[in-house]
Amino acid sequence: MTIRNRLTILFTTIIAALLLAFALVIYLSFAQNREEEYYSLLHHTAITKANLLLDARVQPAVLQLIYRNAENSLFQEEVAIYDTSFHLLYHDAVDIDKVKETPEMIDEIVHKKQIRFYQGSLQVVGFLYHHKQNDYVITAAANDEAGYGKLRDLKYNLIIAFFIAIVFIYLAGQFFASRALKPVSDLVDEVEEITATNLDLRIKEGNGKDEIAELAITFNAMLNRLEKSFDAQKEFVSNISHELRTPLTAMLTELQVTVEKERDNLFYKDSINHAISDAQKLVRLSNSLLDLAKANYDHTEISFKEVRLDEILLDARNDVLHNHPGYKINIIFELEIEDDDFISVLGNEYLLKVAFMNLIENGCKFSKENESSVAISYFSDKTILRFQDQGIGISEDELPKIFTAFYRGENKSFTGGNGIGLSLTKKIIDLHKGSIAVSSILNSGTTFMVEMPHV
Repeated sequence: MTIRNRLTILFTTIIAALLLAFALVIYLSFAQNREEEYYSLLHHTAITKANLLLDARVQPAVLQLIYRNAENSLFQEEVAIYDTSFHLLYHDAVDIDKVKETPEMIDEIVHKKQIRFYQGSLQVVGFLYHHKQNDYVITAAANDEAGYGKLRDLKYNLIIAFFIAIVFIYLAGQFFASRALKPVSDLVDEVEEITATNLDLRIKEGNGKDEIAELAITFNAMLNRLEKSFDAQKEFVSNISHELRTPLTAMLTELQVTVEKERDNLFYKDSINHAISDAQKLVRLSNSLLDLAKANYDHTEISFKEVRLDEILLDARNDVLHNHPGYKINIIFELEIEDDDFISVLGNEYLLKVAFMNLIENGCKFSKENESSVAISYFSDKTILRFQDQGIGISEDELPKIFTAFYRGENKSFTGGNGIGLSLTKKIIDLHKGSIAVSSILNSGTTFMVEMPHV
């Protein structure tokens, strides 16, 4: 079932329930008023006849004759007058006698002063009437044919009006639901036009205030993220294709030249060394790509635990020295560690070691002395790591770009690389809710400052 139909049915049901309750209130109120009014009419008619009999001294036969010859005599009020000792003084129609009075009924009327009840379709009222120091018991009964007729007419009118109203309410609900959901329909039409080839399209945000506008704004924000993701993916594929093609082409060329004709052992050895170098580049590139993929995982899929940054730095230093024995790496504690928590963070040990190794290797390989220093400090809520070198530095124009994947600056001729390390490092630091900043002076050195919240 569509939302429009659900809204229409819900709207119609609610209004129908309200109309039904309103109709019931009207019907029951009218029925109650009819009953009260007819009891009052019976009471008034009975007193009138009692006064005619007791005050005007009208003969009972005359009153009975009037009763029998009146129009609709079958439904008019039948009055009976007794004294308190159950002696009948007057009765409109003894032969008909709609109400069978008994001594018990007379005693009840004398005791309660007045009683009301139904006898079949008849309304009956009995009351004690005081007249000139004497008490009389009067009963009156009749069928309120006119009142019941009006009640039936009201019931039929309410039923007809109810169903007619339901039809109009349903149609109105369909109309207003369609009008209310038209922005959603327009939104769907606009969304259907957006494909992977035109992610730059955006949907209209309307007045920017209502719920539909909020949905449109949220959807446009999602499209912005998707467009950036697609662009990043395209750029990634383009860059990785280039990075893979270069060493593979070099290896293939080297091997083809080698097998073209007989060579001496020295030439073969040089060719093998070149192939090994290109293969090592591929291995480093593959490892960097795997680490980059891990850093892009949802943080809920990465295991975090409490780890000490100084221990991770020492492991990173040892791994770098193992890969590059000629490097010099200094770790400096600027403050005395009073509490292990000051240098402990909630993080992933492997990813943090990868980030620190990238920063240490960068400092060493872009420094003529192949030397880098790491200073450790802390504040009340965060730990600070400074990775410093006395290398060739980075130009001011290039500083904003160094964390872009596959970007390599003017210093790429100084040493090899694939442009993944710093972008990977930033992703890892961001993943650990930290921050990284860089300052550099050409030919004087570069400093990377990492701040991370400690436990």
